[in-house]
Amino acid sequence: MKKLKLKNRSYKVLVANYKEWLDILGFAESSVYTFPNYLQEFFYYLEQHNINNIDYINREIVKQYYKYLSERPNEKRGGGLSKSYLNSHQNALKRFKEYLQKHNAKNLPLHLKPERINRLEIINILTQEEIKELFKATQFSSEFERVQLRDKAMLVLLYSCGLRRNEAVTLNIKDVLFDKELLLVRKGKNYKERFVPINYYNIEILENYIYEARIQFKDYNQSEALLIGNYGTRLKGNTLANRLQQIIKATNNEEIIAKKITPHKLRHSIATHFLEAGMNIEDIKQFLGHSHLETTQIYTHLVKKL
Repeated sequence: MKKLKLKNRSYKVLVANYKEWLDILGFAESSVYTFPNYLQEFFYYLEQHNINNIDYINREIVKQYYKYLSERPNEKRGGGLSKSYLNSHQNALKRFKEYLQKHNAKNLPLHLKPERINRLEIINILTQEEIKELFKATQFSSEFERVQLRDKAMLVLLYSCGLRRNEAVTLNIKDVLFDKELLLVRKGKNYKERFVPINYYNIEILENYIYEARIQFKDYNQSEALLIGNYGTRLKGNTLANRLQQIIKATNNEEIIAKKITPHKLRHSIATHFLEAGMNIEDIKQFLGHSHLETTQIYTHLVKKL
């Protein structure tokens, strides 16, 4: 479906914004990847039928599109599309309909049942006290002190600096600008660079890790990566996620464990805490590296739910 290149700029923007919306609401990585592709296929179909504005979509067009999908051949295996694929495609459009409703846009006639679950209600945000528990739990998250200090540094990146998982693992030592109290995120979403402020307390945590713990890892001097594993190679995203689960387990707090916290939910947490503290939403947008303000505004809905 990536081969289906869109020409309509408004359609391209909608696909990009929809993807960010899914991402910020904590949908599974597979959904964040596939749902925008399904939406792109829908828009491509519209373009081929000279429909270049969502305001022109009507029931008959949607009906014809679903008919087209049911008859479209499977490009990989031959035959028709599986029921599972068709259901996933419809679910992607259902979420897109929800996205438009949240942004007071057109209510597409997608012939779908009303949503029974409001995604905003099931996003789990850690309280500031629970965040403190996570930091304290790093003292017990591993039998090795070097891993404990790395776990603590990892929390600084994911929560205090609000980095995405991929941004955290691609960070290099030289990207920590200690004298300016900034992090340089070189590989942000869509390869956009940004500076993230970091206070003295968190700088001290990173310094302790770099100068006391990192040098204890094998072949540490063979990599420029900030976070490294047991063999001196750059820490992988799944390892980072697994370490977070070990920290959560070390809290022995059933409420924290029940929230099923992921690296991305730490990012949700810091954004929500900023809003609660009265931080300007434009500043939060810059801090998180969002392309569009409407993506950041989703957090205003989260605060209202808390």
